[in-house]
Amino acid sequence: MPNRSLPTNAAAVLVAMGVLYGIGQGPVHAKPAMPAPLAAETKAPAVPKSAFVDAGGGKHSIGDFKGHYLLVNLWATWCAPCVSELPSLVKLQAAVPGLKVLAVDVGHDKTDKAAAFLKSHNAAALGTYVDPELALLHAFGAYGLPTTVLIDPSGKEVAKAQGPADWASPQSVAYFKSLTSG
Repeated sequence: MPNRSLPTNAAAVLVAMGVLYGIGQGPVHAKPAMPAPLAAETKAPAVPKSAFVDAGGGKHSIGDFKGHYLLVNLWATWCAPCVSELPSLVKLQAAVPGLKVLAVDVGHDKTDKAAAFLKSHNAAALGTYVDPELALLHAFGAYGLPTTVLIDPSGKEVAKAQGPADWASPQSVAYFKSLTSG
């Protein structure tokens, strides 16, 4: 007499394996969530063409960095929350080589003062950029500092954060690595 429980048992094992594999897909294959306080932009507006300067006096715009993910951080020397997040921006830039962190001083400082300030706060690796006209502040609609804006490689604003964040947290690093890896 044939054993009819064998096909039933085999089917149960296959279903169990499928369920277990499916459970395993979540954390292993899922894209990391956007870290707080970044909030996705629903309209994805084009970035402003506003000019800012580097330590050597060279003029730049956000468009100069097109083709890469760019995290633009608007900060000022007198802004305590801005200063407290500078080290995490340095760590994020080091941890995610495919991401350019562009910290722009919008506090009416000259480039030499901004450069000295960044150096004294172990953030010189970010480079010195200053927006003496506050054009980026106005163009991004920043109502407070720090304001951080994520720009995609096509030059569109995809997310914005108002206020400080731990940009070097494991969640942030994982998110930005997932963006820049492919």
